[in-house]
Amino acid sequence: MAPLSTPAPPIPSHNPIPLSASQEAEVREVYYKRVRQRCAPEIKDFAACAINRTISATWACRRERLAMNACMVQFASQAEQDAAREEWFATRDERRAAREAKERRRVEQEKFHREWWGLDENGRRKFEEKEREQER
Repeated sequence: MAPLSTPAPPIPSHNPIPLSASQEAEVREVYYKRVRQRCAPEIKDFAACAINRTISATWACRRERLAMNACMVQFASQAEQDAAREEWFATRDERRAAREAKERRRVEQEKFHREWWGLDENGRRKFEEKEREQER
C-alpha cells in the first residue's frame, strides 16, 4: 500500500517569519491602530453618544455601536494583519535606531553622573578610596 500524501495546509499569511511573543504583541498594536484609524469617524460618533451614559448607552447608542462594530469587523481581516506585519517590519530599522540612540544617551548621562559625583566604575566615591588607602 502506498502512503497517502496530504497536501500541506496553506500558509495563512505571506509573512511566515516567526516572531517572539513581544514582537507579535507589537504587530497586534500596529494592527489595532490601523483598524481604529480606518474606523475613526464611527468610533468618534459612538464615543460622543456614550458620553455621560452608563448602562443606558447600550440601547441609546445602539445604532452608533453597531456601525462602529460593523466597520471594525469589515477591516479586521487577514489582509489587514498582513499589512500591519509588513508595516512593523518596515519600521524595524527606525525602532532599532531609536533604541540605540536611547542607549547612547543613557551611557552619556551615566558618564556625566560619575564625573559629576566623582564615582568610580563600582559607584564608589574616588576620594573615599584615597582616604582608605591613607588609613592603611
